[in-house]
Amino acid sequence: MHGPAPVTNTPIKQVWIEAGCICCKLCQDIAPQVFSVEDDKDCIVKADAGVHFARLRDDIEQAMRDCPVEVIKLAHG
Repeated sequence: MHGPAPVTNTPIKQVWIEAGCICCKLCQDIAPQVFSVEDDKDCIVKADAGVHFARLRDDIEQAMRDCPVEVIKLAHG
């Protein structure tokens, strides 16, 4: 079980997925405007995802916390 993400009031500046993703589609289910699993082989952060960072902050942080292999990373700033 994962611990809570650090609490910060700064906005999300960047979201990325590190190597090791298992394409479980959990992040896509939580925040489909930000994450996409393509051909069940590659999970990406969508090119226009940045426009959703403020509005979907809670969902993005939930996807990061719930990722079973902990490869979703966020930068605040």
